Amino acid sequence: MDQQHPNAELIRSFYTAFQKLDAETMAQCYAEQVHFSDPVFTDLHGVDAVNMWRMLCSRALDFHLHFDDVAADDHHGRAHWVATYTFAQTGRQVVNDIAAKFEFADGKIVRHQDHFDLWKWSRQALGVPGLVLGWTPLIQNKIRAQAAKGLRAFTQSR
Repeated sequence: MDQQHPNAELIRSFYTAFQKLDAETMAQCYAEQVHFSDPVFTDLHGVDAVNMWRMLCSRALDFHLHFDDVAADDHHGRAHWVATYTFAQTGRQVVNDIAAKFEFADGKIVRHQDHFDLWKWSRQALGVPGLVLGWTPLIQNKIRAQAAKGLRAFTQSR
């Protein structure tokens, strides 16, 4: 993989826009039927993936993002990024360390997979309940359900 490849530039454009909380520029990096997944939003396609970024950007509190290790070739890419923000539901600060993988077609991102430790995230975001129970499927599924509910409400309000 090459750090100077045009698809590496696409990844850098995506995260530079994210640093500015510019979801519309982020959306322009995605193909129309992009597939996004991470430990919380496990299976988003197309406009749902774009709306997730719109929601996250519009609700970001005390947000800071750093990215590095960007590389790509004609078909695949990667990046490492760290987002620091206040989780609005609890007022707790979160530092989320994420490894991203990408697939490309026609100069756009067609697949974006973010990997992070959901238990580590829940310990930071939820405090003691996350520490004690954040590793369990019950709590992790509750986090996913709450996030999906929030995305549905955000999408319906647009």
